[in-house]
Amino acid sequence: MLLEAFVLANFAFLVLDVFLAHSVNAFRHRAEWIPFVFSIAATLLLAPALPAAGRTNRGSYAHRVGLLVGYGAIALGIAGVVYHLESQFFSQWTLRSLVYTAPFAAPLAYAGLGFLLLVNRMVPRDTGEWDGWVVFFALGGFLGVFVLALCDHAQNGFFHATEWWPVAASALAAGFLCVALVDRRTAFRRLCFGVLALQAVVGLIGFYLHVAADVNGLSASLFENFVHGAPPFAPLLFVDLGILAAIGLASRDTPS
Repeated sequence: MLLEAFVLANFAFLVLDVFLAHSVNAFRHRAEWIPFVFSIAATLLLAPALPAAGRTNRGSYAHRVGLLVGYGAIALGIAGVVYHLESQFFSQWTLRSLVYTAPFAAPLAYAGLGFLLLVNRMVPRDTGEWDGWVVFFALGGFLGVFVLALCDHAQNGFFHATEWWPVAASALAAGFLCVALVDRRTAFRRLCFGVLALQAVVGLIGFYLHVAADVNGLSASLFENFVHGAPPFAPLLFVDLGILAAIGLASRDTPS
C-alpha cells in the first residue's frame, strides 16, 4: 500500500509539474495536453483503489485499474521521450541539440510509475523479488536525474558551482543502489539509507535555490518567473526517488 500511495502522489504532483512545464509555450501543440489529462485521470482512477492495493485478487478494481494505468503510463512515457527528442535532436543529431531540446528524459517518469504499478500487481512481496524491482526503478530514476541535471545545468555552462551538486549526488546514489541490487547485508543497507538522506538534503537545498531564483526573476509576474525560470520542482526528484529507494530497502529481509 505504501508503494501504491507513492505512485498516486506522484501522478497527482505531475498535474502541476506538467502544467508549469508545458506553459512555457502555452501548450502550443495539442499533444502537450495528453500527459496533463492522463495525470488527472490516473489520480482519479487510482485513488479509490488505494485501500485494496495490497491484495492479490486479480479480478478486483484495484488490480485491473492498476494494470490499465500502468500500461498506459509506460506507453505515454516512451512516446513522450520520442516527442521531446523530435523537437530538435532528431533533425540535427548534435550534442548541442540534445542539451537545448525539451528535457527528453522527463517523460520517463511516467514509464517508471507505470512499471511500479505492474510490479505491485505481478510480483508477490514474499518472493524477495519485489524489493529488488523497487530498488531497480529507483536506480533508473537517479540515472535519469543525472542526465536531466547534466543537460539542464549545461545550458548555462554550470555558471554556479552548486550546479554540480545534483550531478555528483545522483551519480553517488546510482552507484550505491547498483551495488544494493546484489548486496543485501544490513550494514550496507544502513549505508544506503545515509546516502538517501544526503539526496534529500541536496533536493531541499536545490528546491530553495530554484525558488529563490524564480522569486527574484525579471519577468512581469511571479507565475512567468516560475514558468520560464529554474524549474522549481525538479530538485524534489531527489527527495522523491530517495523515498522510493527507501521503500524497497526497508522491505528487505536482509542477512546481517
